[in-house]
Amino acid sequence: MFFAYSTNAFVKFSLFESLEKIAGLGFRGVEIMGDRPHLYPPDFTAADLARVKEALKKYNLKVTNLNSFTLFAVGDTYLPSWIEPEKQRRDIRIRHTNDCLKVADVLGCKNISVPPGGPLNTQSRKSAMSLFHQGMEQVIPLAEQLAVKILVEPEPDLLIENTAEFKSFIKNVKSPAVGLNFDMGHFFCAGEDPSAAFEELFEWVGHVHLEDIAATRVHNHLIAGHG
Repeated sequence: MFFAYSTNAFVKFSLFESLEKIAGLGFRGVEIMGDRPHLYPPDFTAADLARVKEALKKYNLKVTNLNSFTLFAVGDTYLPSWIEPEKQRRDIRIRHTNDCLKVADVLGCKNISVPPGGPLNTQSRKSAMSLFHQGMEQVIPLAEQLAVKILVEPEPDLLIENTAEFKSFIKNVKSPAVGLNFDMGHFFCAGEDPSAAFEELFEWVGHVHLEDIAATRVHNHLIAGHG
């Protein structure tokens, strides 16, 4: 087990400032936000990534995950998504995921986390799931080539929210390059017992998010001990 802290909590600081602060807290692992204001791939040249590697070495930090969930650089928390009706919008998400796989490989990180499809809106579940699988088929080859896993993160109010929905999705994925980013708070918000869900999904877990959630199960991440 390797504990890390996410740069998501330091969005008022640059990536390099965030790395320094996380190391200063005593962590030896870091999850990097693969989006602005931190490491949005199109913003980083090879020389920039070399500087990131130097900073990681300086602060003795290991990248445990490249969080490729949000796309604030061109959209918001969920959009562009894997399941939008417009192909050009879906292509943005696919391109972002492939870019993040390449960055993860450069940084020596063995996995990235991605959203579970996206908001359903007026789509049928069957249609949305088909689009999600089609999109995944366009990123799995690179993941396999680089030996970097794509970890799907179930999220409240998105296509995949809970244990049953993830298992239904993963049974139709034929590649070992796809797994699960297990966010304990998300499963709690979905009405599940996180410990039971973890045991049931353990074979696919590649990375874990820990946060506190209020007893109301409202999806609002809290500091540990405040929920």
